[in-house]
Amino acid sequence: MIINFVLAVLGLNIISMIFGLALLVPSISIAARRLHDTGRTGWWQLIALIPLIGIIILIVFLVQDSHDTNEYGVNPKSGELA
Repeated sequence: MIINFVLAVLGLNIISMIFGLALLVPSISIAARRLHDTGRTGWWQLIALIPLIGIIILIVFLVQDSHDTNEYGVNPKSGELA
């Protein structure tokens, strides 16, 4: 985000957009993995499309602690191997 901001301030908007698009897929996959750790599907990311309240709800979901086990696997913090 910092690099994207610096590029935009320097007037390199095209490079800033390319950089943002390059990070889009990894960001979606990381958020989906985090939602899976909390027992939700990755489709919950779409709640962010609801203005204002949607992003707040998504942040709350992403910061919750992982369940011990769920349908996607074992809690990574538990130290158990799958």
